[in-house]
Amino acid sequence: VQLVESGGGLVQPGGSLRLSCAASGFTFSNYAMSWFRQGPGKERELVAVISSAGAITNYVDSVKGRFTISRDNAKNTVYLQMNSLKPEDTAVYYCSVSIGRIGTQWGQGTQVTVSS
Repeated sequence: VQLVESGGGLVQPGGSLRLSCAASGFTFSNYAMSWFRQGPGKERELVAVISSAGAITNYVDSVKGRFTISRDNAKNTVYLQMNSLKPEDTAVYYCSVSIGRIGTQWGQGTQVTVSS
């Protein structure tokens, strides 16, 4: 299993970023996918989750209305569109999948910094 995140960077408050996570090594379309984040001095938190077919999504309250999770099963990729970014969104963002006996797998993370 391999998860490779990209798309992070430095953005001003109110700006937007789109994160991508390219997956391989498992049948992507069979599994729900998640985005987590870990800010400085904070615990890792679940940001968004999307069902295997993409029909169901859920978000932590702090990002509802600003972030959108989506997936392209033909490309084995999950996305996180982040709009109206705030300094408190600064974190390392990770994509994740839980696969039965293998357990939870993580990417290497991508840094998002929101600052003027």
